[in-house]
Amino acid sequence: MSDAEKSGFLAKVIGPKRRWRQYKARVRQLPPNYRTAVEAIERYMMHFVPTDGDSDASRFEDLADLFEQAAADGMPIREIVGQDPVEFAEAFVQNYTEGGYVPTRARKHLTDAITRAAGEDTGKEDTTV
Repeated sequence: MSDAEKSGFLAKVIGPKRRWRQYKARVRQLPPNYRTAVEAIERYMMHFVPTDGDSDASRFEDLADLFEQAAADGMPIREIVGQDPVEFAEAFVQNYTEGGYVPTRARKHLTDAITRAAGEDTGKEDTTV
């Protein structure tokens, strides 16, 4: 294996992992309600296939960019995701993947998590995400 092939291989192995850690560090810096929303959208998007390290990394970095800017501008979560967070997430993902499968349970979980993050009452006692 040539040096160029080795460095390309290492970039594929290490690159996405490093980018993932950087993304997670950025999310941890968000205000709690924005962090909750991003983490809920992240979980929802994890159900999509096929996955591609570079495409996935870009998708999550762009999600962090969006929420960082919105938090800096004081934009309410509902102005970011709208009234249907499933529709938002699916439209967001379409920019990065050719399709995927998202179970109904994941859609409901995302909707409930965004409702909580936006400070809206869900009528449930349990507020864990």
